[in-house]
Amino acid sequence: MTPLPTILVADDDRSIRTVLGQALGRAGYQVQTTPSVNTLWQWVQEGEGDLVITDVIMPDGSGLDLVTRIRQFRPDLRVIVMSAQSTLTTAVKATQRGAFEYLAKPFDLKELLAVVARALTTPVQEAEKPAADQPPEERLPLIGQSVVMQGIYRSIARLTTSDLTVMISGESGTGKELVAHALHEYGRRRSGPFVAVNMAAIPRKQIESELFGYERGGTLGRMPGRFEQATGGTLFLDEIGDMPQEAQTRLLRVLQEGEFTTVGGTTPLRADVRIIAATHRDLRQAIQAGTFREDLYYRLNVVPLRLPPLRERLEDIPLLARHFLSQCRDDGGTYKILDESAITRLQAWRWPGNVRELENLIRRIVALYSQETITGDVIDAELAEPLAYDPIPNSVMAAEPLSESVSRHIARYLEAGRDGVPLHDLHARIIAEVERPLIQMTLAETRGNQIKAAAMLGLNRNTLRKKIRDLEIPVVRGVV
Repeated sequence: MTPLPTILVADDDRSIRTVLGQALGRAGYQVQTTPSVNTLWQWVQEGEGDLVITDVIMPDGSGLDLVTRIRQFRPDLRVIVMSAQSTLTTAVKATQRGAFEYLAKPFDLKELLAVVARALTTPVQEAEKPAADQPPEERLPLIGQSVVMQGIYRSIARLTTSDLTVMISGESGTGKELVAHALHEYGRRRSGPFVAVNMAAIPRKQIESELFGYERGGTLGRMPGRFEQATGGTLFLDEIGDMPQEAQTRLLRVLQEGEFTTVGGTTPLRADVRIIAATHRDLRQAIQAGTFREDLYYRLNVVPLRLPPLRERLEDIPLLARHFLSQCRDDGGTYKILDESAITRLQAWRWPGNVRELENLIRRIVALYSQETITGDVIDAELAEPLAYDPIPNSVMAAEPLSESVSRHIARYLEAGRDGVPLHDLHARIIAEVERPLIQMTLAETRGNQIKAAAMLGLNRNTLRKKIRDLEIPVVRGVV
């Protein structure tokens, strides 16, 4: 009879050890739990266990530091890392030190059990060995503890171990270039250059020579383009949706053949770059409108990565605001703090400019206001400044029918259509924009309990599950 797999669990939180022990036991595994890194390492040295699940921070050491030692001492022993200190650095370090998976707390018990099953049945690959050189410490302002940001961190961590082409989508101001920088700084090509090109900022007639270089007559010789400048590193093509079609055709050929020629040249040059593209546009609509090549879209969209607008991660606003206040102090600004009323006002705003708008607001307040404590009245005064469209005071929002607010939103879409922006599937898009935050905020209110959320929404539970899946809404249940 084959013995049951033994799972070693290390966490200094007794409740988590209890929950994991019971869940894993019900799933048919033997479980040994400890609050100590040293005890876990002793078990590993004695040859015990078929899988390790470890927290990062414990009183006698770091589970993250132990990952490399375990992988070197017992390469076939898989390690799952879990942590409440959920930052990009933690996710990347766990992945690059050889962890099989990284899970942010709180996590879904069903997801953990699925990861455990995969870890015990998936053959160990040579590529799983820990990286020889470690990535730099986190210095990029990718801030957030929300569920959706944890998904972004995990995706970035996984993508740093390969050179796959990535397509980053998201509204303006959500941090697409920061994510591109992170993929480079923590990836295999971090010792090479990071070259960014904004397609919207280059005159259409110059894009091809900008990207591929050009041959100049006489003794002037060849001028290298961005592809050549990025050799051995990463080429970030920002606002790829604004690339003219003739340049799209040439870019597609480079992605297919792995080489290019300069404008006016004849000698092929190898394209030794990782491509990361980004756009705030809906490229599927652009394909339907005939302004973007479908075959190029699929070449670039190998790994899609969607960045959420700030209104979809309201819980991150206090962290972001305090981060920007700290940056202002480092830059010579005065010390300031936000009181609860200020945080409440910030979380009630719609943030059409996303994280960039929040950063600009904080920097403006630090420069213009002398008081140390920033109150809600200060936030209201600054957000009352003329913007792309007028802000709605909280008192009015509370009394205003939802239909009037939605009507203004639809009017902006229709106005954009009159300005030449292609409009397709408007009904489905508007419904999704209303439905997604409604379901997401209700789930947050019920701490991920779908039965309670379905009751609050007046939906059948199966209907709610389908909507969560269709709208790609992240849900965390179980351990809190």
